[in-house]
Amino acid sequence: MSRLFKLIQNEQAKIYIRKSTWIMYIILFAIIIAGAFLTDKFSDLNEDYQGDDWREVLQEENKDLQKEMEKDEYAASINPETIAKNNYYLENDIQPAPYGTWNFVTENAVLMMLVSLLTIIVAGGIIANEFRWGSIKLLLIRPISRSGILLSKYLATLLFGLYTTIFLFITSWIVGAIFFGVGDMNPEIVKQTANGFTSVSLLQETFTQYGYQLVPLIMMTTLAFMISAVFRNSSLAIGISIFLMMGGNTFIGFLAEKEWAKYILFANLDLSQFADGRTPMVNGLTLEFSITMLAIYYVVFLAMSWIIFTKRDVAGQ
Repeated sequence: MSRLFKLIQNEQAKIYIRKSTWIMYIILFAIIIAGAFLTDKFSDLNEDYQGDDWREVLQEENKDLQKEMEKDEYAASINPETIAKNNYYLENDIQPAPYGTWNFVTENAVLMMLVSLLTIIVAGGIIANEFRWGSIKLLLIRPISRSGILLSKYLATLLFGLYTTIFLFITSWIVGAIFFGVGDMNPEIVKQTANGFTSVSLLQETFTQYGYQLVPLIMMTTLAFMISAVFRNSSLAIGISIFLMMGGNTFIGFLAEKEWAKYILFANLDLSQFADGRTPMVNGLTLEFSITMLAIYYVVFLAMSWIIFTKRDVAGQ
């Protein structure tokens, strides 16, 4: 076990010694800063609702929205949701909470796609580069099995994804605190569900959103890892995985009416489609079915990686 830990540490060192890894973090940090700046300058931060007259402000806003609906067809299609939300605040005597750091952290859950992309880049090269650089022979002569080497590389890749997720979360909180203030540590927000609006804990919503995003991160990283092990080509592994990650939902959109579409990986990646009474993108999907399909794909990806890596002849490398 101690050998495995040392191998994982060695793989982590290989990842973080590269300048490209730190460039990834710098880019992610810059995007977080830019997002905070744009949100601060151009977004509604609920500042108008923080006085004692917040009820009157909401009622006046509803009147203005109603007038817009009479003049603009587009406003007529989107304003009813805002009016209904305002009415929920008024009917339940809930004062809209000010925009704070936890709101910013929650919104930055969308950046988990970028974290997935960065982790895919690491996964796509962690095996293929050993063959490309010719260092695979030096790795295999060490007193540890090929399975142990493969496991150490896979765990090191997942750890990179975990560390980058933590970096995104903590950095978003710090930047959000600087720009918007800490505020209440566990504010309540109003969100829309299939049964109407409801009040939920923002802290719970934050961790839920990040949890949902971890599923495609793990699955797409494992896919890239498998392609890297099978084809020994980092460009191929990264390119295919990123293409599928970006275009998966569009692909499923074209096939949503097909009975067999529910067996495709990308139809099952977004587990949030089963939350709040939503309708899944493909008919016949359930939470239990999607979890089962994800488990099957996960096992297949790892099995393919293990079979090819442990049986491959590297004498000619």
